[in-house]
Amino acid sequence: MKQNQNGTLTNRVYSNVRRAGVFLFSSGQSPIDPKTGTLVEGKISEQVVQVMENIKQLLQEEKLNFSDVLKTTVFLTNMDDFPVLNKIYGRYFQVHLPARSCVVVSSLPYGACVEIEFIACDISNEIKS
Repeated sequence: MKQNQNGTLTNRVYSNVRRAGVFLFSSGQSPIDPKTGTLVEGKISEQVVQVMENIKQLLQEEKLNFSDVLKTTVFLTNMDDFPVLNKIYGRYFQVHLPARSCVVVSSLPYGACVEIEFIACDISNEIKS
C-alpha cells in the first residue's frame, strides 16, 4: 500500500485524477474506504454512497464540486441495481446534471458492484481570450 498526498491508503498504479487545462479526468472510483483501503461491505446503497463520497473528496481537493462535473460513466455488475444507484446519485447531482452513460460489466475490481468515472471542468481557471 502507498499513501497519497492526503494520507489515504492506495495500492493503485495510476492516478485517481489528471488535469488537462481546465478539464479534470478521473479514473473509475470504486467503493473503497480511503482510510482503510478496503471495499465497503454491504448492499449496493452503501457502495454507491462510498463512491460518491470518494468523488466528492477528489473534487474538493481540486476546489471543484458536483456542479462542475460534465460527464459520468457508471459501471454496474447488475442492472437491477440501477434504481438504487439513480436515487443516491440524484442526491449529489441536483442542479447541474452531467451527461451520463451506464453500462453493465461482468465484474469490477475488488468485487465491487459499482464504479463511476467523471470528467469535470474548472471554468474558474478558464483562459480568457
